Amino acid sequence: MSMNQSNNQIIKKNLLIICRGAGDLATGIIHRLHRAGHRVIALETDYPAAIRRQVSFCEAVYDGSAAVEGVTARLVPALTDAETDTETYSGINDTPAAHIASEKWDSSAIEAVLEAGEVPLLIDPKGESIALLKPDVVVDAIIAKKNLGTTINMAPLVIGVGPGFTAGQDVHLVIESMRGHNLARIITDGMAQPNTGVPGNIAGFTSERVIHAPAAGYIHDVRKIGDIVQKGDEIARIYPDKESYDNALSEYVPVNATITGIIRGLIREGYYFREGFKIADIDPRESELTNCFTISDKARSIAGSVLEAVSAFEHGVKIY
Repeated sequence: MSMNQSNNQIIKKNLLIICRGAGDLATGIIHRLHRAGHRVIALETDYPAAIRRQVSFCEAVYDGSAAVEGVTARLVPALTDAETDTETYSGINDTPAAHIASEKWDSSAIEAVLEAGEVPLLIDPKGESIALLKPDVVVDAIIAKKNLGTTINMAPLVIGVGPGFTAGQDVHLVIESMRGHNLARIITDGMAQPNTGVPGNIAGFTSERVIHAPAAGYIHDVRKIGDIVQKGDEIARIYPDKESYDNALSEYVPVNATITGIIRGLIREGYYFREGFKIADIDPRESELTNCFTISDKARSIAGSVLEAVSAFEHGVKIY
């Protein structure tokens, strides 16, 4: 793979795919596409709030890199203090937007991560780098239950995962994300099922296995992902500020396990959230410890459909 330094251009020999989002479901998609030989770049927000952190590439935002089942995502920091001259721009997409992006990200740094066999991760919640990188495929797997700015003209193939997208309007294809008979179905016309707000059933438990913050504040983890807990056990504390963590007299709101099982997901230490924010997930199946550290069946199913759509596109098979 070569780099044209004069216009800051990545020259593609395989499909270049950008995935907006790098949470646990998006990670399943990124992992599958990467393993299939595609060049994948992940875009994330400044402060991702993944619960299933052990299987989320977005943790690279904090740690610099994140490895999931043998695949590594590596943070490519944005260039700082870049000055943009829109009168003299020249990029792979000859627009001011592309030039602004070229001043913010170094394509050679992105290319180096790709050449190392890893997944570059950019902090780019608005998708500004898409104009620079000009991918073959864009996948929106932010799972925000609404469209946060993805448009059908971002790439020759644009895929939206879950509710919030309409196939044929803002994306070419939609992938169903609701558990059930239609999970991972490729939708060529219309939308995915609306969000019900009810988590999927695991061993007879739905809403009670997901924990939402009983108060606003900063989280201090008492237990960790993979721990077996009993219903009512304290798993975390919520403080009004981080300075209160080490003060035994500080007031806090306890976060207790809602069911007995394994802590499958727990939001990152020190994260600030509002009351009602999703902060933890307990799997009632105590024998399924490895599930905490591997991509879920749901993520793999959705990833398979994304790969199917990408493969059809790659081979000129029109499915929409």
